[in-house]
Amino acid sequence: MVNKSIALHNKVLKGTITVPGDKSVSHRSIMFGSIARGITTVSGFLPGEDCLRTIEAFKQLGVNIEQNGSNIRIESDGMDAWKEPEDILYMGNSGTTTRLMLGLLAGSKVHAVLSGDASIAKRPMKRVILPLRDMKAHITGRQDGQFAPLAVKGSELQAIDYTMPVASAQVKSAILLAALNANGTTVVREQHATRNHTELMMKQFGVNIDVADLVISLQGGQKLTSCHVEVPGDLSSAAFFLVATAIAKNSEVVLENVGLNSTRTGILDVLQAMNADMTIEPYESDAVEKAGKITIRSSSLQGTVIGGDIIPRLIDEIPIIALLATQAHGTTIIKDAEELKVKETNRIDAVVDELKKLGATITATEDGMIIEGPTTLTGAALRTYGDHRIGMMNVIASLVTTGTIVIDDADCIAVSYPTFFEDIAILTTK
Repeated sequence: MVNKSIALHNKVLKGTITVPGDKSVSHRSIMFGSIARGITTVSGFLPGEDCLRTIEAFKQLGVNIEQNGSNIRIESDGMDAWKEPEDILYMGNSGTTTRLMLGLLAGSKVHAVLSGDASIAKRPMKRVILPLRDMKAHITGRQDGQFAPLAVKGSELQAIDYTMPVASAQVKSAILLAALNANGTTVVREQHATRNHTELMMKQFGVNIDVADLVISLQGGQKLTSCHVEVPGDLSSAAFFLVATAIAKNSEVVLENVGLNSTRTGILDVLQAMNADMTIEPYESDAVEKAGKITIRSSSLQGTVIGGDIIPRLIDEIPIIALLATQAHGTTIIKDAEELKVKETNRIDAVVDELKKLGATITATEDGMIIEGPTTLTGAALRTYGDHRIGMMNVIASLVTTGTIVIDDADCIAVSYPTFFEDIAILTTK
């Protein structure tokens, strides 16, 4: 852990940046390329720590993967050719890798053990394991599979008809990945739409998958065809600079090649509802994942209510939205966000505790938080909890604090945004 002092007060943000590749799409590009037979290439890959864990896991399974910066080449003979790993598959801090790998390995021919860091050891896995066990998967772990380490013995799977009890793209994706090797047709029913990167990429790799509103169905036994994957910039990473520019003075920033997948754009809807001065220009492209250019300027912000169906579309952006709300006029209410409690940390408590240290008027609720603004924030020593999104929120907060901020673990930001501080320097250097 590295302590870092941040002093951005009254800095003006000007310029153009391209944020790193989408983390969710990057993970899946490696997974699907490793399932498909042939050579898959990837451009725009995020070389952050989480995604590098995914690459290492598949290398341990015998898949040939070559990385050159953000360009990846995957050569695979398909899942049947995977070899049993000689050592534990270490997931680091990556919940996506852990949960989606459970779905893939459940229907494979190998036996593997998955472990991770202290955060992964606390994150709930039974929400994935229970439906996989319904499919006849053989998975064991601490507290009957509630927590990692987890052991998976590949087996013959059976299709299920499953209604999602929580809005989780990771749980949905784990089931759909298992369904590729299950006997029969698997049906997943969602109560709220969640990220659809898995469904889009399945279609790209030649899988016949039916998506009708909130019902997804998939026939098992299909083979995947290798292809090229273009990864757009990560909107969840762009969100930090969207908020930074909106709350800073006399600022204007252009973000190029930002992913505009409709299941992820809740942050843009919130910014518009809060009166942000923002322009969105979608690119004309045949790419599976849509992208565009976003221009954001300093804004006079208004409080709003955030809840219901929009929450799964911005769940990772809520920490930075909370900071945004401290600078908006009036009350902002965030509700229906219980899922924040089972992220890298309990993000409801973490966000409230850290922003309170800065003098924010913010209260935690059972399913979110209530924020009053605008508030002048002060400097303080802040915790990241080893959570990259809390860490970046703390850094951006220093734009509107009267004193210096010190964060206790700047290194954790590299999980999703390895060039974060470089991009801050680009935008704040006149």
